[in-house]
Amino acid sequence: MKDNHRVVVSTWTELTRDSVVYLLFTFATIKISQFLYRCFQSSEMSSFSMETHPEALRRDRILSSKLYFDVPRSKVSIIYSSAYDISFMGIEKLHPFDSSKWGRVCRFLISDGFLKENSIVEPLEASKIDLLVVHSESYLNSLKSSVTVARITEVPPVAFFPNFLVQQKVLYPFRKQVGGTILAAKLAKERGWAINVGGGFHHCTAERGSGFCAYADISLCVHFAFLRLRISRVMIIDLDAHQGNGHETDLGDDSRVYILDMYNPEIFPFDYGARSFIDQKVEVVSGTTTAEYLRKLDEALEVASRSFQPELVIYNAGTDILNGDPLGQLKISPDGITSRDEKVFRFAREREIPLVMLTSGGYMKSSARVIADSIENLSRKGLIQTRPDSVST
Repeated sequence: MKDNHRVVVSTWTELTRDSVVYLLFTFATIKISQFLYRCFQSSEMSSFSMETHPEALRRDRILSSKLYFDVPRSKVSIIYSSAYDISFMGIEKLHPFDSSKWGRVCRFLISDGFLKENSIVEPLEASKIDLLVVHSESYLNSLKSSVTVARITEVPPVAFFPNFLVQQKVLYPFRKQVGGTILAAKLAKERGWAINVGGGFHHCTAERGSGFCAYADISLCVHFAFLRLRISRVMIIDLDAHQGNGHETDLGDDSRVYILDMYNPEIFPFDYGARSFIDQKVEVVSGTTTAEYLRKLDEALEVASRSFQPELVIYNAGTDILNGDPLGQLKISPDGITSRDEKVFRFAREREIPLVMLTSGGYMKSSARVIADSIENLSRKGLIQTRPDSVST
């Protein structure tokens, strides 16, 4: 009997121990499963949040940017860096664009006594985080291919160079100019006007670069201004000879943006989809002369003034409308460029609207001299101030 009792007790003890172990194992399994589920759900929610709230991510990127910085009063509202100018073992000459025109504009202004070298504002380079405000990660990664950059710049030999050289010699100058365009809006808001002696890459969209435009500086400038400057309405006046299909694609369905585009419909980019986003489309065909061009501009500015009340004007002032330009195919005189720029500046300054000017396209060596002459005219007419001691508040 005692032996049987011991067997029963031993068996019961083993069963009890096994049950406790089983229960503990089951409990632990349930807890681990719940923990893993919560982690997975949290990860999903985080991913969902990132995907469904891109504006929050864009906001964080803009607010963390260093591209806006305080400019001392010893500087004027003209933005330029020697890094703007592209020199790449001479292959830049294979493209009709004068990739040294930005520096030559400033040298003309300095030698003519309208500008002091130490009064020019140097911008910062737009970082990857800055560029992601508009561009996708996949697009920026595509620029790590020299073949892609060669297509965008329309210089085929670029495809054969190591990408680190392409980044340094081609894309870095572009990123500096993007920084200049973005900073120009802040300066314009503070001082009434700003000129980035560069920028105006109006063929680049968030997802695709083309026509010598690798980054969408106008789209970026607008988004920064909306948030950092608390501006709610922007007018883009694009007077480059080519249609500004980049910013039109990016911003055309945004009711806060009004686009006036005056372009030659018979030349690149033939982007008919983007044309549907233009608020005021003014087509000037090949061979248009100065008088006709300026008449159409006067009419367009009058319509714009009745249609929209902007808090910032971004003026894309391409000089490829010049008579003889191989790509623009218009016949506007140098004096016509001067008159055009003066009209746009008067439009904005008389209405006390901050204005940003970008130099954009222009495919003749004479463009630099024409731009400098126009800026000097704006200074003489009191529409801008190129000396620090005369900077208005």
